[in-house]
Amino acid sequence: MPQASTLQSWIGGRWIGQEAHTPLHSALDGQLVYHTHLEKIDFNEAVTYARKTGVPGLMKLDFQTRAQRLKALALYLMDRKEELYEISHLTGATRQDSWVDVEGGIGTLFAYASMGGRELPSSNVLHEGPAIALGKRGGFAGTHILVPRGGLAVHINAFNFPIWGLLEKFAPSFLAAMPCIGKPATATSYLTHAVVKMMMESNLLPEGALQLVIGSTGDLLDRLTGFDAVTFTGSADTAAKLRANPNLIRESVPFTAEADSLNCAILAPDVTPDDPEFDLFVKEVAREMTGKAGQKCTAIRRIIVPEGQVDALGERLRDRLAKIVVGNPKMEGVRMGALASMDQHRDVSERVEMLARGNEVIFGAHHGFNPVGENCASGAFFSPTLLLCRNAAINTAVHDIEAFGPVSTMMTYRDIDEALHLAALGRGSLVTTLATKDPAIAAHAVPIAAASHGRVLILDREAAVDSTGHGSPLPQLKHGGPGRAGGGEELGGIRAVKHFLQRAAVQGSPTMLTAVTGEYVRGGAVKESELHPFRRHFEDLEIGHSLLTHRRTVSEADIVNFGGVSGDYFYMHFDEIAAKDTQFGKRIAHGYFVLSAAAGLFVSPAPGPVLANYGLDNLRFVAPVAIGDTIRARLTCKRKVDRNRTDEQGRGQGVVAWDVQVTNQHDELVASYDILTLVQKHQEHHCVDTAQQPVS
Repeated sequence: MPQASTLQSWIGGRWIGQEAHTPLHSALDGQLVYHTHLEKIDFNEAVTYARKTGVPGLMKLDFQTRAQRLKALALYLMDRKEELYEISHLTGATRQDSWVDVEGGIGTLFAYASMGGRELPSSNVLHEGPAIALGKRGGFAGTHILVPRGGLAVHINAFNFPIWGLLEKFAPSFLAAMPCIGKPATATSYLTHAVVKMMMESNLLPEGALQLVIGSTGDLLDRLTGFDAVTFTGSADTAAKLRANPNLIRESVPFTAEADSLNCAILAPDVTPDDPEFDLFVKEVAREMTGKAGQKCTAIRRIIVPEGQVDALGERLRDRLAKIVVGNPKMEGVRMGALASMDQHRDVSERVEMLARGNEVIFGAHHGFNPVGENCASGAFFSPTLLLCRNAAINTAVHDIEAFGPVSTMMTYRDIDEALHLAALGRGSLVTTLATKDPAIAAHAVPIAAASHGRVLILDREAAVDSTGHGSPLPQLKHGGPGRAGGGEELGGIRAVKHFLQRAAVQGSPTMLTAVTGEYVRGGAVKESELHPFRRHFEDLEIGHSLLTHRRTVSEADIVNFGGVSGDYFYMHFDEIAAKDTQFGKRIAHGYFVLSAAAGLFVSPAPGPVLANYGLDNLRFVAPVAIGDTIRARLTCKRKVDRNRTDEQGRGQGVVAWDVQVTNQHDELVASYDILTLVQKHQEHHCVDTAQQPVS
């Protein structure tokens, strides 16, 4: 890697920047490693390029194809991860720290590719149903759809996770067909630069899907409209300044902030030093203090402990922290690296000084802090620092001041309600951990803590086997918190994609709603044909293809035989006297017999394009079926999703959801559900992703 090279911005489809400007130094020894560029960015060009090139390019793909691109991109980056690890080392990160950033970021791409493949349609309209009848005669209904906004997303990120911070925002906005302009924090922007360069070299992204700003955002925010979006990760103070941008307010630009917060961990009163939960708590706190040198927005800043346990906890934490070897991460045995920069070192030092007023420093630099490695004296190394506040209800500085480094403060409480009160004094946090072995304490405390925390981890010996820990945001779960934590929400599965889409209510006839949503809406026109829908290949099936089956009268023998096969001898099916005393007044058929009988009515038994039934959704038994009732089923193609997958023989296939309505002799609905099937494509078709490579 060339030393002190000049980073470039990727704007308008080209790299910009030749002349050196701001120097960037290694966190390990202070050596100059990069410069930002001096050239100013034309943000009008950047915004226009995103709108005129990025949006149309993304809209040429559908949700499913964009999910495939994310998977291909994740594979591409994973093959080159060691290059990123080598650069990440300069930020002061250990291999484990970098794993969270590098492979955690790439893993988020994999996660969203998988979730998008499972949950999103092969179109650019996401139906957020079900449809709701708005009239008595069935001719008027309403539903909701989510569609791409047609704007761009500006993602402004913090210095602590320069890869994950970009990718966890990029993945859902890319799925939502929203081109991105990424703006990393300058101090570690060289690592974001490296991953963006790889992403461009992959040729997997449509033109304009991603741009990179090195340095200032200039007048970028002044050029956005209400169809755009801004996300921010960083300090609460900076979030407040950006949120108050007059143009963002005037144009009603959605603004999502994920800000640093005074996250806490509560040791419940039922846990004693002899319990496994006590040691798990110590391990969790120490890990959050030293992982990434404490530079995590989710790190534990406040340790809330029963009065009677504070000395024991302090002793075990001191012992554990004393064993942490700090220094150059390439040195054997080093478990904690440096802060990201000397500016960060000065900031943390000042804040520790403020926190120490009126409190005790029970572990810190005075306990023999001696980083290992060459030239460490010039690096941004900071000792793990543990403070003790015995009057946290009065000394409120511990709930207001955050030292964004390996620093945490213990504080005492008398009962669990006081502990929860202290937790809430942080005025909103991203995450809290509750260590308890008592389910009753968890049931009492978690709903209260949830009001002021975005995520709650309950730590006990059972969860510890698989727990990902206090400080690990997961793609499947919400990341964000109220109040000081920014009031925003990221990740959380497909919910994050929906944040970048526009929701609209649609009203009309079921037939029109079917056309708009791409899903059959009950009451809409169906397409009857002599060919059984199960005999059609995936490409030949149309939404609304339907079959109304012949009839079947349910007999007592059916109920007896089904009971014998299933082992279900529930009294409602077999005890005439007991059944008379129920709301039904007579024996009724098993619900699952009705389900099975319906399958017998609509299934086409011969080999054909339908390969497998792999599930049911939305199953409801609406009305009882008695002996002598006659049932029939209507099977209708409800939804198709082309996932561009092949089976072991290389045959293409897609997923089809079928709407099933089972009715009785009075045309009353008795059972309702969706059946999901894999349906084969014509053999001459090949599943090739438009990203110039097969995606299986």
